[in-house]
Amino acid sequence: MTPTIFPNAPERSTYDVVIIGGAIMGSSAAWFLSQNPDFDGNILVVEKDPTYEFSSTMATNSCMRQQFSAGLNIQISQFAAEFVQNMRSFMGDDPDVPELKIHNFGYMYLADTDDFADVLRENLAVQKQYGAKTKIMTPDEIITDYPFYNVDDIVLGSLNTHNEGYWEGITVFDWWRKKARQNGVEYIQNEVVSMAKNQSGSKIETITLKSGEIISCGNIINASGPRAIETTRMAGFDLPVEPRKRYTWVFSAENPLDRDLPLTIDPSGVHFRQDGTSLYMAGGHNEIDPAVAYDDFEMDHNLWVDHIWPVLATRIPQFEAIKVVREWAGHYAYNAFDHNAILGPHTEVDNFFFLNGFSGHGLQQSPAMGRGTSELITYGEYKTLDLTPFHFERIVKDTPLIEKAVI
Repeated sequence: MTPTIFPNAPERSTYDVVIIGGAIMGSSAAWFLSQNPDFDGNILVVEKDPTYEFSSTMATNSCMRQQFSAGLNIQISQFAAEFVQNMRSFMGDDPDVPELKIHNFGYMYLADTDDFADVLRENLAVQKQYGAKTKIMTPDEIITDYPFYNVDDIVLGSLNTHNEGYWEGITVFDWWRKKARQNGVEYIQNEVVSMAKNQSGSKIETITLKSGEIISCGNIINASGPRAIETTRMAGFDLPVEPRKRYTWVFSAENPLDRDLPLTIDPSGVHFRQDGTSLYMAGGHNEIDPAVAYDDFEMDHNLWVDHIWPVLATRIPQFEAIKVVREWAGHYAYNAFDHNAILGPHTEVDNFFFLNGFSGHGLQQSPAMGRGTSELITYGEYKTLDLTPFHFERIVKDTPLIEKAVI
């Protein structure tokens, strides 16, 4: 990612849109707003750490899939695939913008029970309805195409290798920030420490920065990642979003596979995939999965030894002899209510907008979410995908939006 130095002080005292958080979601919203010909306002992005060292964005495994159970989530990922593979066109055919592709090693869901096999079949029906290229595979079919798997306990698999796999998410993020700033979006290194409402409590009128400046604002977008609840509390309400720790290991194999490894979701919950031409990546979390402190990025080496590595070696016997070459812990912005995005305006504070709770789906959902937020603020409604089912109102009404395919 291109290093950037942001100023600390804002240039203005009033902004039409203030975005709190400048990582993948905040920068997507900033770029989509700034290039919308019907939006003529000014935008301020407040980011506490422009290195993004501890952001969920920088800890991502950067994959996308269409194998969801909810049709809207499928459509969101389909737009992500369209955007990534046509980014230069979306950015005005600027020849400096790189042409990207999706490395389509695919996703392979493995079911070891009849009940989970039925879920995958039900998901397949929805995915087919929206044009996804998913197919169900018997154990024999899996071994024919991927002979390295041990499928002794597997009932069936679900595979899609069309617009499913790895993409260069950090490159997209980098260009969103660059192009947004070229379009006049102002980024500063600072923190919002308080908010003030109007007399009726229906709008946020001002925010106060850590450096002391008081900024008047037309709209607020909460793009604070795992810290989203800290931003909402300044506005006087809570949010069911919390940091959950997720671990990643990159490893080499003494006996490499002879073909690409799909991103495999093992029945144990461990997932693993190809990582470039000669390395592999695995991810997982502890069975007990509480919210953690915002600064807790400590690795759990026992998790690797006691759980992750044994699962790898069991599912792919060639992974009995492997060597970890890199590892890290990152945070999901985990929506404890229903694991889906939280969007739209607050039900009472109508200029406070959510862009939160993506629960590990954020990078692949960022193009559609940024576009949708731009439309909602500019037009008061969605012009492309109707993202209303993700609105905060469902939290208030206690009506969860169920997504069965959560990793």
